[in-house]
Amino acid sequence: MASAKSFRDLKVYQAAREAAGRIFELSKSFSREEQYSLTDQIRRSSRSVKAMIAEAWARRRYKAAFVNKIDEALGEAYETQSWLDDALDGAYLSKQDFDRLDDRYAAIGGMLSPMIDRADDFCKYAPSTDYRSVTREEESPIADH
Repeated sequence: MASAKSFRDLKVYQAAREAAGRIFELSKSFSREEQYSLTDQIRRSSRSVKAMIAEAWARRRYKAAFVNKIDEALGEAYETQSWLDDALDGAYLSKQDFDRLDDRYAAIGGMLSPMIDRADDFCKYAPSTDYRSVTREEESPIADH
């Protein structure tokens, strides 16, 4: 926590990013008739896991907001597992790919739950500044607007 300078340093974010990338690659071969249901949904939920982790990191100044976003990431991880079930049932994934991804999302959930339990540890390292004070006005690309 203290050593993480960015959400990208978190192992759980790295795992979620890798898993979402794998789902994206595998879902390219899903049936065209699944494009607007299974394909879109599994891509969305898998990407949402990492997005919620990033958002939680940004909101860790407020414990309740941090916990809420980590809880949402956990929900998206479980939703992704549900879509993986559908992909397996529809024969869009091999059993081997399903097992790897299902195990990966179970591990991601196993990393997220303790983050909720230990929210105080994550939130105490929140920066006291925000993005508005990080960039000097003269360096801002929108300073003239």
